[in-house]
Amino acid sequence: MKELIIISGKGGTGKTSLTAAFASLAQNKVLCDADVDAADLHLIMNPDIRERHDFRSGHRAVIVKDKCTKCGLCSELCRWEAVSEDFEIDQIACEGCGVCVYFCPEKAIEFPENTCGEWFISDTRFGPMVHARLGAGEENSGKLVTLVRQEARKTAEKKGSDLILTDGPPGLGCPVIAAVGGASAVLIVTEPTVSGRHDVERVIQLAAHFRVPALVCINKSDINTEMTQEIESYVREKNLTVCGRIPFDPVFTQSMVQAQTVFEYGSDSKTRTAVRDIWKNVSEKLGFPVIPGAAENPGDSLPRSE
Repeated sequence: MKELIIISGKGGTGKTSLTAAFASLAQNKVLCDADVDAADLHLIMNPDIRERHDFRSGHRAVIVKDKCTKCGLCSELCRWEAVSEDFEIDQIACEGCGVCVYFCPEKAIEFPENTCGEWFISDTRFGPMVHARLGAGEENSGKLVTLVRQEARKTAEKKGSDLILTDGPPGLGCPVIAAVGGASAVLIVTEPTVSGRHDVERVIQLAAHFRVPALVCINKSDINTEMTQEIESYVREKNLTVCGRIPFDPVFTQSMVQAQTVFEYGSDSKTRTAVRDIWKNVSEKLGFPVIPGAAENPGDSLPRSE
């Protein structure tokens, strides 16, 4: 079983649209949305939820009024100023450090585990999908990413799938580290800008640190051909593979608005050809044979917008 993680140095580079397009092309796969802080693959996949589970992580302090003597020690010790004048704890301000729980002389503060999100196993028109939703302002997204990837692997093993296709989080932080470790390969999606070049360098370094093979594709490649060539030169200097270029095309946005992949929306175009070529190159690197014409059947069987 192989796992391909599609990542980027920042949000908005088109990795979710590309993941959805690959879902149209890949055979015998399980989809996974590991961008739990801002999950959006479900907007295109329109999943039918089969299983729903709470995600619990971290703790929040709660004062038991019947036991509290209002001595004020918790308020004095709380560096986050989460304890109000009437001795209630602001659940947003509380960082879950537990100092108030430890020092309360009356043992009047409980410390329950925090429910901070949900994760799901769903059916889509392209196969099973594991995804999640982290609550607003909640932490431990790296832990949730790990959980989602583990459940995607279990689902793939039950189904006998050859591939887990994962929409990863952007950037370089904890969620990305949790998404990249142990993957078969990462596909880095970047744009031909100064910041895009900088981002791709940093993400390549991250993948190299975890010894995960990195592939690169450039979206909106024709808006700055000079920078596109510069990024490609850098990638090849690192002995990595440039899987292809995707031209700027409003069809990506238009298809997303219609909750469709680029292969389900509109007629054939240079963009669709470019994405097919990128998938062919990625498949070869992963060791999968590409069956001409067979891959687009799931999407082509659906009605298209003209």
